[in-house]
Amino acid sequence: MNYDFTTILDRRGRDCIAADWIPVPGAQVDEGVDPIPMWVADMSFPIAPCIREALHQRIDYPFFGYFPLSGDYHRAILDWHRTHKPVPGLEKEHLGYENGVLGGVSTAIQLLTTPGEPILLHAPTYVGFTHVLENTGRVAVHSDLKRDEAGIWRMDYEDMDRKLKEHNIHLAIFCSPHNPTGRVWERREIERAMEVYAENQVTVISDEIWSDLILPGHTHIPTQAVSEDAKARTLAFYSPSKSFSLAGLVGSYHVVFDPALKARMDRQAALTHYNSPNMLSMHALIAAYDRGGPWLEELCRVLDQNMAWACDFISEHFPGVRVMRPQGTYMLFLDCGDWCRDHGVPIGQLLGRGVKAGVIWQNGEDFFWPSSIRMNLALPHQRMKEAFRRLEQSAFV
Repeated sequence: MNYDFTTILDRRGRDCIAADWIPVPGAQVDEGVDPIPMWVADMSFPIAPCIREALHQRIDYPFFGYFPLSGDYHRAILDWHRTHKPVPGLEKEHLGYENGVLGGVSTAIQLLTTPGEPILLHAPTYVGFTHVLENTGRVAVHSDLKRDEAGIWRMDYEDMDRKLKEHNIHLAIFCSPHNPTGRVWERREIERAMEVYAENQVTVISDEIWSDLILPGHTHIPTQAVSEDAKARTLAFYSPSKSFSLAGLVGSYHVVFDPALKARMDRQAALTHYNSPNMLSMHALIAAYDRGGPWLEELCRVLDQNMAWACDFISEHFPGVRVMRPQGTYMLFLDCGDWCRDHGVPIGQLLGRGVKAGVIWQNGEDFFWPSSIRMNLALPHQRMKEAFRRLEQSAFV
């Protein structure tokens, strides 16, 4: 490998909720056991060297006053999209800064709906969406994904159409790639989903924050690329934060093609007077998109190796646990329903056993799926293997 994906970093006390917080209420790591963070979407790899170099170079110039987003910022985004996720006709005027993807989602929700209004989402549902809807007083209506005979998560278009009509829904949140299942939607699937939305006059918020973390053999299709109608009715949100581990710097952006919708979105985002860029975030994005491609390609190969190993291990050692090998993201979603039933162990107890052994994982029921667990596999391979060895000895027993 050309980059460092093997160094094990102790991130405790280093501005890191992944290492300093346990998301399982009441659970504690046994004394003397070193915790392995595997829950929140935050990678345990050192960032790409080109980003560190860019930040050092900017910090060496001793001035951090007011600034505009540079021409290089917009050029880097446009170049990256044209190379990695092309949508015909994308230009600077279609881009808009957001402090975070969830902040942009919140802005769009408040622009396009009123308190108490229902919004369609797929379940399992990313917990961040749930919090945004709760905080803004909107109502989540869930359309459950289904697994086919091969265990692949699929959208249920009939269920989507029925719920859109029953609840008179005119806004949907579409997660592509899907978190937490790791599903990378195929073009025909997105086309059909967008047809359902169009038939019901639904505007779509497309969260594509994971779109750079696509594992070998799969391709991300931007929602706005599948048709002219999809291009016009979709507000898409992106960020380098997941793919380049930059969440702590803050910085995302939207892509909106419809001129009227774009103008309204920009106006709504400006009302808080807090939706302003961070200087170091701007330089980190430029470095990532201009020079981070080789690092990202190697990262995706490392993640794919982790996913393959983990899924094989689960299949061999944890009978009753169902898992689809992710096609994108670095999250693994475990359906433990059969195992919990067969062993008489509720999911909370299983989670506690893992934490006791130092494996810090996350309750999948927060994502509106029963008896499930979400795990983050973006960590050095040997560290991941150690985590699953502990689970075999102390949790799934």
